[in-house]
Amino acid sequence: MSVDSIYSDLTLKNGAKMALLVMDGLGDIATKDTDYKTPLEAANTPNLDALSKDSAMGRLIPAAHGITPGSGPGHLGLFGYDPLEVEVGRGVIEALGLGIKLEPGDIAARANFCSLDTNALVTDRRAGRIETELCEERCAILSEKIKRIMDAEVIIRPGKGHRFVVIFRGADLAGPLSDTDPHREGFPIAETQPENSNCDKSKKAAQIIGEFYKAALPLLQGMEPANGFLMRGIAHQPDIPTFDVRYSMRAACLAIYPMYKGLAQLVGMTKIEGLQDISEQFQKCIELYNDYEYFFVHHKYTDMYGEDGNFEAKTKAIEDFDAALPILLEKKPDVIAITGDHSTPCALKGHSWHPQPVLLYSANSGSDKLDRFTETNCNSGSLGIIEAKHLIRLMQANALMFDKFGA
Repeated sequence: MSVDSIYSDLTLKNGAKMALLVMDGLGDIATKDTDYKTPLEAANTPNLDALSKDSAMGRLIPAAHGITPGSGPGHLGLFGYDPLEVEVGRGVIEALGLGIKLEPGDIAARANFCSLDTNALVTDRRAGRIETELCEERCAILSEKIKRIMDAEVIIRPGKGHRFVVIFRGADLAGPLSDTDPHREGFPIAETQPENSNCDKSKKAAQIIGEFYKAALPLLQGMEPANGFLMRGIAHQPDIPTFDVRYSMRAACLAIYPMYKGLAQLVGMTKIEGLQDISEQFQKCIELYNDYEYFFVHHKYTDMYGEDGNFEAKTKAIEDFDAALPILLEKKPDVIAITGDHSTPCALKGHSWHPQPVLLYSANSGSDKLDRFTETNCNSGSLGIIEAKHLIRLMQANALMFDKFGA
């Protein structure tokens, strides 16, 4: 008998209310340059501090020791799915988040505009984080000029900022394929390759993407800073069990960026649209409180500023989250978990393998007698260092959702 089937057999539907609050890329590392503080330690967080005193703390391994996860695996782990077993392409997630209905055989790629020099080398992987309006203009140009590549229909949809999605819709296509993103500046756009070199459908998809680049890049020539684009997470949609079946809870996603809404939709959460900031996200939780048992709230900006290496801005993003937190706390959810999907240290300007801090609050969590939610305090918390995929089961246990196992 599998562990998941045991959890299912023990589950009690008691109407408990849970909130998973994710500050994306929250974890960080202390360095001499920051007086040996992390942004979480440097931030003024009176509301998190008050919650900490009645909580258990620890650290979460997002995927496996030493593995640096993307946002997809990081969130799937928080949702209780093993990210090493359930692989979802980032393009699929982004497409779903933008409201695109994927058909069998569709290949989706998460793309972002970049800056290229005269030698076609990437000088800025995010094109200076161009505004959404400029992204929409570039996407409109590509969409107008490129309708099909070989026998595949090409669908292009802008996202937020420098991000967009490309769907290749045709017969005999399959993923996953390697990224065209070199993942660092100073290198050319990479050529995508099938992850399964023996799959003819993947080979065909790689060829189509190569031809798409040949058609698209000349259209962007001279349009600095967004005169090129990179693709990641090129894949088709997998079939995985939905959240309500797996956990016997109705779940709502309160996120702003399409990718995170897409991740939530993939596992069967209801996407709540039209939110603009963390205060609105918490307020919407209150408005929907009687309609759902589980609320996933996503705060992007800690990750964004970590990738920029901006310590002060990441610290401010944490303070903004803390300032809005009382909106949700007024409802007193039965269980609150606050964490990140991974760490994004400012010193590294990118995702990392470092376990992210986690706080777990409930009437049954016990107190670790720690006065602040920080990486240092989490190191001594009673939760220890655990895999992220176990967090939701601990949330259910704290909500008294499990019957006793065995005699």
